[in-house]
Amino acid sequence: MQKKSIMSRGFWCMIVGGMLTGMGNGSVFGAALMCFLGRGDFNNWGGWNGQAYDPHTFTGFIDWCMLVFGFAYIGILAIAFQRHDAIENAA
Repeated sequence: MQKKSIMSRGFWCMIVGGMLTGMGNGSVFGAALMCFLGRGDFNNWGGWNGQAYDPHTFTGFIDWCMLVFGFAYIGILAIAFQRHDAIENAA
């Protein structure tokens, strides 16, 4: 029986763990940036329906930071899983 790669065994861990970690860090980044800058040109707080994901609103900017950080962490985990799999299979 052939052993599966780490990428295939840990696919859902990579997706869920990457999004949870990245979105958590993105929310902290967005909130810290908003505390530093203030509301600035954000006239609308953007908390209703689709406005919550419009990057031109206060809440939408933080939501986009969360999504970008989440996908970035998925990419980081994918690279880490691939490298770990290469090291493990080389031994």
